[in-house]
Amino acid sequence: MSVADLLKMSLSSLWRRKLRTILTVLGVVIGTASIVVMISLGLGLNKTSMEQIEQYGGLTTITVYSNEGGGYSYYGGEVAVSADGGSDSDSQEPVRIDDAAIEQFSHMEHVEIASPVLSTWVLLRQGVWENSASVRGMSREALEKMDLDVKEGSLPEEGGELQFFYGNTVITDFYNTKTGMNPYYENYDYEHPENNVLADVDLMNTPMFVIFDTDAYYESQYGGTDENGNPIPAPKKYMVPACGLMDGGPEEWGENANSILCDVEALKAQLKKVFKGKVIPGQPANKSGKPYKEIYYNQAYIRVDDMNYVTDVQDQIRALGFQAESNVEWMNQVQEQSRSIQMALGGIGAVSFFVAAIGIANTMMMSIYERTKEIGVMKVLGCDMGAIRNMFLAEAGFIGLIGGIVGLMLSYGISAIINFVTKASYASGISYIPIYLVLLAMIFAVFMGMLAGLFPALRAMRLSALAAIRNE
Repeated sequence: MSVADLLKMSLSSLWRRKLRTILTVLGVVIGTASIVVMISLGLGLNKTSMEQIEQYGGLTTITVYSNEGGGYSYYGGEVAVSADGGSDSDSQEPVRIDDAAIEQFSHMEHVEIASPVLSTWVLLRQGVWENSASVRGMSREALEKMDLDVKEGSLPEEGGELQFFYGNTVITDFYNTKTGMNPYYENYDYEHPENNVLADVDLMNTPMFVIFDTDAYYESQYGGTDENGNPIPAPKKYMVPACGLMDGGPEEWGENANSILCDVEALKAQLKKVFKGKVIPGQPANKSGKPYKEIYYNQAYIRVDDMNYVTDVQDQIRALGFQAESNVEWMNQVQEQSRSIQMALGGIGAVSFFVAAIGIANTMMMSIYERTKEIGVMKVLGCDMGAIRNMFLAEAGFIGLIGGIVGLMLSYGISAIINFVTKASYASGISYIPIYLVLLAMIFAVFMGMLAGLFPALRAMRLSALAAIRNE
């Protein structure tokens, strides 16, 4: 018996018993859809989590913080590492991030970029509009590697005058100094945030006045006095031009959406100019309360050439007494949770498919009882035992194939409905069906169908030809 004849006889047998075949296929459809949808929910949650991690800086970046508890000190450009690496002892010098530390990070193996990060709070003023914002200075190289989408202008130039690169949501934080109201949040439309009213501020083309000494500004506003009892004068305002705007609407959130970025060297020069002879806010002071000659950085931005080496570099940095964090730790926790969720959801779906497999086995057994004489005649005519077995296996496989195809179509429909209902909370969708899941589901459906039909097929092959012919 040729393969074509085998397949034709199998399909013909299924077609003669349409209702039973449809009901059996329906069980496979439900089982396939259950497994695929359940697993897609786990994959969707994992995909959403990975996208959030990417928004928080990706998987190859490390954020380094100073360690005020101490751990090592600099002596003439050399590094002296303490035995405890991060002791709270008062005898230990605080481990702060300076240019020497940045240089050391940059020479570590697998480190692509080591950039200082200097942050300071400022007041932005344009007409009656005011905004208390954080400015973050970084190297040009680091800013370029952060894949910032530029809507207008360009990133800050290295070595030039101080220029601000505004995030796309900075505009939402301006409030009217006369009314004290923020128009964007005054009557916030949660369903259509793109319709919210923005402050009448032109970040790119209208001069922006910046107050760096915010403490002096607030003290002068509320009648503060100095040590001699004299009123504190209002600090000087500086006009800082904009170099560019980040792409995106005011309602589109991202890691740097609310940031004001600039060149770190230009920011350092500006702060030294503004706070000449005084301690810069956020900077440490010596025992006499005087500022240090150099400016220490709030953080360091480290980019590693491969995700597999992030943990190694992180451990090296911690060994020097610094605090170091990366998204790899978060990712490992997320993936472990996702695997547990996928196993649990897949197990629930597998129960449905197990019931469908029982239905296939039952259908095939009933088919054998009804076709006992037909099997006997085939044996008497010299039909190969393997062909009889393969005919029933093919029928079971067709049931699995048809059920798998329809089940996948149903899965896509259910997935689309779930994503539509949850789009407010999960923009990229909570259900995700990749191509490999489709292929695996099809193979699994056909395999389980044939497996469920194996015992009935073997029983048909072992029937006695004489007993089969005499059967009524």
